[in-house]
Amino acid sequence: MNFHYLNAVREHQPLIHNIANLVSAHFTANGLLALGATPMMAQSPAEMAELAAISGALVLNLGTPSDEKVAAMLVAGVAANRANVPVVLDPVAVAASTLRRETVAQFRENIAFSAIRGNAGEMAHLAGMVWQSKGVDAGSGESDVAQIAQTVSQKWQCVAVVSGAVDYVSDGVRVARLVNGVDFFARVTASGCLLSAVVGAFLAVAPREQAFEAVCEACTVYAVAGELAAKNLQNHQVGTFAWRLLDTLAGITSEQVQHMAKISML
Repeated sequence: MNFHYLNAVREHQPLIHNIANLVSAHFTANGLLALGATPMMAQSPAEMAELAAISGALVLNLGTPSDEKVAAMLVAGVAANRANVPVVLDPVAVAASTLRRETVAQFRENIAFSAIRGNAGEMAHLAGMVWQSKGVDAGSGESDVAQIAQTVSQKWQCVAVVSGAVDYVSDGVRVARLVNGVDFFARVTASGCLLSAVVGAFLAVAPREQAFEAVCEACTVYAVAGELAAKNLQNHQVGTFAWRLLDTLAGITSEQVQHMAKISML
């Protein structure tokens, strides 16, 4: 696989509108800036339609839902669809409450997504597969994770990413397996949320017919950056990993990604 959308992100600096959760907003914004994209974190329903016209991508994060935020997400998603702007869903803890389940069902009725990124537990719920999880944890289950990615892609008609120690990306037909992940990601709050935003940044600069390739590259760049950031760190240096990840996203090159990528098609 050739990696070239990273350079396009840095050249075009797309505006990525994130309706983020209160835990992840700051880290997500800094991560996008480090990568070379331009973050916006607006949440008022009154300006959603206008912002869609100037955004390169929209990322909807279910982490800390409220009535106003859900209303903003719906308006923003519909407006982004009309403007042909890619929309990414991060269904944080979707199975944890009735509110979250009903909100995501409402999204599905009204918004077409370009990509969905979640952990195995979240994505298994969207796929309608058996899985045991608690809150935002990935949990465990009997379903094959590659099959979860493929099923979500087919059911939601978008590129699906199941992220974890191993990432799986599917467009419903193809499934890519990426094994560059490091344990530190699971120990840094908002690392998954930032990956969803990075996916949005790569979709913003890619042709629609190249969405699968763009998402694969986004996940690979992020995972390789994590691998580089974790180099020589001791297990307790979680905070050091977090700031190193931002530094690495700012400096990583396509050549490094190409050299270190451990990605294969299933």
